[in-house]
Amino acid sequence: MVQQPARAATSLFNGGGDCDKMTGHYALVYVPKEDTVPMESGKTGDVVPQSAPDSHGQGLVKALPFAKSVGGMTAATVTAPLDVLKTRLQSDIYQAQLRANAKAVGPLNPMRAAVYHLTDTLRILGAVYRTEGARALFKGLGPNLGGVVPARSINFYVYGNGKRLISEHWNGGNEAPWVHMMAGMAAGIVTSTVTNPIWMVKTRLQLDRNVSEGGAGVMHRRYRNSYDCLKQITVHEGVRSLYRGMTASYLGVAESAMQWMLYEHLKAALVRREEGILRSGREKTLWDKSVDWTGKVGAAGGAKLVAAILAYPHEVARTRLRQAPMDNGRPKYSGLVQCFQLIWKEGGLMGLYGGLTPHLMRTVPSAAIMFGMYEGILRLFNTPA
Repeated sequence: MVQQPARAATSLFNGGGDCDKMTGHYALVYVPKEDTVPMESGKTGDVVPQSAPDSHGQGLVKALPFAKSVGGMTAATVTAPLDVLKTRLQSDIYQAQLRANAKAVGPLNPMRAAVYHLTDTLRILGAVYRTEGARALFKGLGPNLGGVVPARSINFYVYGNGKRLISEHWNGGNEAPWVHMMAGMAAGIVTSTVTNPIWMVKTRLQLDRNVSEGGAGVMHRRYRNSYDCLKQITVHEGVRSLYRGMTASYLGVAESAMQWMLYEHLKAALVRREEGILRSGREKTLWDKSVDWTGKVGAAGGAKLVAAILAYPHEVARTRLRQAPMDNGRPKYSGLVQCFQLIWKEGGLMGLYGGLTPHLMRTVPSAAIMFGMYEGILRLFNTPA
């Protein structure tokens, strides 16, 4: 047994929706004694024959984790303001303001409503910058970056090995959509359970607005940094509070499962398309070459888009459950069912989908940044993707 780089996918895959970044990790892959080594493709995760390990292969082993880590962390940093905005819109901080604005404007046709919602969202982002400063747009970035490696490593390790074990023991070694779904659910549950405290701290920091006291212009925050946030939560609310929102995260397992299943289905369709071109014997057109380059990225993006829209309300519930207690020391949201009921009562469908716009705005550039950095670093190392 030797270690080879495991699947590198887009930043769009997550175990429960907490984090949209992808980093590198290793998985155990059996290496036979023949001259070829089955190895997972850095871009698709497909097992493809590679030449026996040499200096070029060693460069690939070193470059892949570095490329994925840098790509994921760069994407997290550049899109951090949208992450802060998404979290705040998921909470009840701006919901009253948004409802009042929508009521003042009145009913709009779908196109005008979409444009108005986008401009209103960007207006709030500008307000955060003006009232709290540029640093406020990067709140929670520390735990976000710190959680990238364990979250993605756990998610892809559990999914890859889970898919193999399930197919071998219960489906005769063959893959199927239900196998992908079960493996995706297992990956989501394990990842959510292990990393929940990290995202709890990240959410609290992002919701921690700077408050000016006495009109003196001096801004005060509830939490000074990640460590102070973790300390205050454990001392004043108990260790169990670090796992608030985990039940909502388990609902997000459906998103993870749908995402993996859709991605595998789209990836298989791309493989069939490639095989059809080879059988026909024709030369590839410019369109065919563009599909070769962007196909897997488009498959990942499409899978994430569909899964995120269908399963998005669980993210809103998770953020609300992680909010700091009210002034009386009691949390506003005491449980998952009560949380959904209160969100629906106060905001209806708009409340359940608060923050969806910046969430989707963040997903696309994050994926583009991730793959751009990934491909660029591999070329820098002169290694194939």
